[in-house]
Amino acid sequence: MQEEIDMAMDILNESMESKLDHLNKELGKIRTGKASPSMLNGIMVDYYGSATPLNQVANVSASDSKTLSIQPWEKSMLGPIEKAIFEANLGFTPMNDGEMVRITLPPLTEERRRDLVKMAKAFGEDTKVSMRSARQKAMDAVKSAVKNGYPEDAGKKTETDIQNIINASTKKVDDVVQSKESDIMTV
Repeated sequence: MQEEIDMAMDILNESMESKLDHLNKELGKIRTGKASPSMLNGIMVDYYGSATPLNQVANVSASDSKTLSIQPWEKSMLGPIEKAIFEANLGFTPMNDGEMVRITLPPLTEERRRDLVKMAKAFGEDTKVSMRSARQKAMDAVKSAVKNGYPEDAGKKTETDIQNIINASTKKVDDVVQSKESDIMTV
């Protein structure tokens, strides 16, 4: 019985870490005013009929704080890369010079910064919802164990431990989102 509870707690801890990692990846895609290759993560390019991540068909780098450079490994990929970036609707236009694709990031307006902050907060809220769902599953496992003979006082302590894990993870989410918000709003 105790082994099942311990296993549920381990799964909960791993789940919280993976949810925080996912949040960090999603927030990395939100631009803060300076160019970052991670802004193009998730863009899929048509590579000979199959959707392939951009970073697997080209080298993506930040030339300076306002410019991203995409150097494809095959010149024939310039068009599909340009098309994929344009269709991703990220708020900037790729420029193909025949050798590489360059993206010059326009300055962020105050309104766009607020929209990006809202997006970051939405990602944070989605993460918290998934954490609460994981908490519910763990709580159900504890209640089931108590019904099957696990000591009730130990069950209550475990429920308190679960809530403490969720509270700590929620605070981490708030801190990460707050940090991203200050990055976005910094001119």
